[in-house]
Amino acid sequence: MLTNTQSALSLRNHLTRMVSTSLGRNTVWGLAGYGLRLILQAAYFIIIARCLGPKQYGAFIAATALTGVISPFVGLGCGPLLIKNVARDRHLFSEYWGNGLVMTLLSGGVLTALTMAICRLVLPSSIPVLVIAFVSGSDLIFVKILDIGAAAFQSVERLAGNAQLNVLVSLTRLFGIAGLAVAVSHPGVMAWSAVYLVGSIVAALIAVAWVTFGLGKPKLALHRVPGEVKEGIYFSVSLSAQTIYNDIDKTMVARLATLEAAGVYAAAYRLIDVTFIPVRALLSAAYPGFFRNGKNGLVATFRYSRQLMDRIIPYALFAFVALLLGAPLVPHILGHQYADITEALRWLALLPVLKTVHFFIADALTGSGRQGTRTLIQIGVAAFNVLINLWIIPAYGWRGAAWSSIASDGLLALSLWSIVTHLHRHEQPACSSSPLAEVLPC
Repeated sequence: MLTNTQSALSLRNHLTRMVSTSLGRNTVWGLAGYGLRLILQAAYFIIIARCLGPKQYGAFIAATALTGVISPFVGLGCGPLLIKNVARDRHLFSEYWGNGLVMTLLSGGVLTALTMAICRLVLPSSIPVLVIAFVSGSDLIFVKILDIGAAAFQSVERLAGNAQLNVLVSLTRLFGIAGLAVAVSHPGVMAWSAVYLVGSIVAALIAVAWVTFGLGKPKLALHRVPGEVKEGIYFSVSLSAQTIYNDIDKTMVARLATLEAAGVYAAAYRLIDVTFIPVRALLSAAYPGFFRNGKNGLVATFRYSRQLMDRIIPYALFAFVALLLGAPLVPHILGHQYADITEALRWLALLPVLKTVHFFIADALTGSGRQGTRTLIQIGVAAFNVLINLWIIPAYGWRGAAWSSIASDGLLALSLWSIVTHLHRHEQPACSSSPLAEVLPC
């Protein structure tokens, strides 16, 4: 009894210490926001998956996955640039908020038209054009406006606002999807896509008003744009490459295998994303800190990164075990059509561990001013992912996509660790005298 009481007190003291810091409070807010968003997404995910079935759900996911590859170029990295500059100088907020809105609207409109043309070339002709138009408009204009709003709160380390905006878009979509399911007996993918768009529009309008009244009015300072285009492109290419090795396989499964296979694989990957939410919450809370530590170079940002990884790796290992053991329960929730999802989840179960490692190392590079290096590595991994998928998906279907995902994330983690080690040795040959020697091999 005494042991249980001491354990409870120890846990309470640990939690108290955690929330007493800004990083701890922001992580809790991020976790709460992502957690509530998870519940909402799970609700409409189950509704859509059951109502559409694997084939139509695969068509919907194929359109969203391809759109996701292009979406990072909307705004040319204005979100990360806002976080970087405002984290270092709060007085710049209005200028980067205004520039972000303008860049998002202009580039989003252009890229929506481009995406529709590309989708017609690479996706099956059975996917209606209006589905592509609705999904592209939603994800390339209105969701990106909401993302800028979330970045605005993140830049001033008010993760409560960031979390609430992340919940907002899922909430508006859930209302629309639930209403559609009640009003129409057998809604098709066209109707789901229209509701998807309307939910994004409502969320974007609320986000703009929320940030403007809560943090400051937007102010145009377009003279800053030319000097930051190069870095902004690095951020955009980096995010696009990340989307490719995370999501392009879903589009390729739809094209090279079947829409049913794409639906099963996409559903399994969605659950992997769910388990990664606590890690993502910590990454969001810590992101401004990487830029502040970056003033002192790679030594400081990697030490900061290693401290954070030590806290979250045990959770990633727990998620790996939970996915292996809990996979057989999922078909009972989604329906018998998703019987293959058990095997898919077990193949993908290692991803939370690999992603935890490479995300924190990558953010250490970004914070120290080496976004270009990070981007080049991610481009290489994205190319590897596409090339291997061209061979492995026609031969093995969604199983091949799962194997290539594991290989790609493992290659990324290994490559990032190697480049950080190389950069340290190049900059400070006397490894043993460096503070980084405590966390990097000599």
